[in-house]
Amino acid sequence: MGRYEFGSSGPRYAGIPLIGGFPVGLTKVFFVDYGNGSDSHSEKTNSVDRPWKTISKAYTALTTNKNEGVALIGSSTHALTGMLTTAKNRIHMFGYDPGGRSYGQNAKVSLGVTTAAADIGTILNTGVRNSFKNVKFMNSNTVAQGIYCFVEGGEYAVIDSCEIYKETDLNETTASEMVMNGDSAQVYNCVIGSSANLLVGDIIRANVRITAGIAGAGKVARDVSFYGCKLLKKAAGTASCYFYAANATDVERMFHIKDSLFYNSKLASGDPAQCVIAASAQTEGDILIDNCTSINNTKLSTSTGVAIAGPVPTYATTGIAVVA
Repeated sequence: MGRYEFGSSGPRYAGIPLIGGFPVGLTKVFFVDYGNGSDSHSEKTNSVDRPWKTISKAYTALTTNKNEGVALIGSSTHALTGMLTTAKNRIHMFGYDPGGRSYGQNAKVSLGVTTAAADIGTILNTGVRNSFKNVKFMNSNTVAQGIYCFVEGGEYAVIDSCEIYKETDLNETTASEMVMNGDSAQVYNCVIGSSANLLVGDIIRANVRITAGIAGAGKVARDVSFYGCKLLKKAAGTASCYFYAANATDVERMFHIKDSLFYNSKLASGDPAQCVIAASAQTEGDILIDNCTSINNTKLSTSTGVAIAGPVPTYATTGIAVVA
């Protein structure tokens, strides 16, 4: 699996070119440092030396449709007190870290235990053409509704070189690291899930849930692409999977998973029967598994309407360009 890059030459940061240390195209950048910043600083003086403390302060300052950015300094975890909803358009959040990691990023955003039913995840994106790069998103919430980490319900989002991890609800069949109900979302080089924590019981608990109609979680998965991602788990039985669609209308047009790895820990107590499950045959779109690798799982997919292209990987069900 190669790293997916954008642009043609010059210095790069999390897959896109740099000018003066920042992603090309940003019109303004606000700095946030949870451990050393202060929200009492004025917007005029905000800088790498005088950062704000909270993401919420920076988000309030962002102007929609202006391609402004939030640079997260990774000296400490950015702790949220409630779910961060990014409803503004063309805003960009990135870890201020030259490492360009696909996991273990210095910039970490975490939501702990809350009591609000609206806190379904750490972050809910509903804006248009927003991007998130080089950030680790974590969720340890135990509120009944808080069973996701990254909830995508916007349009044309780019999620690049991020780690997404739901630490709790290991016994909850409908929990997942990510909800993908976005329109034309593009996910690059991300690590989703964990191979360290054993799930409890023989349950689905998909890494990415593409079930439409989840309350507060956006629209429907339409023309979505995952490129070069690692999907990790430590399953407790055969029912678990990495992508899950419950209904016949969960995918519109295309859902493309390319050059990605489905890895179930060698120390797991069960091997998932399928990596990608469509509980109902899709009537409005197609799911394509394209040149992916499966380790310690039985099949890539046996669901009707899930197409598999590329050479036969370990534990695959079929060969080139056929429907499993």
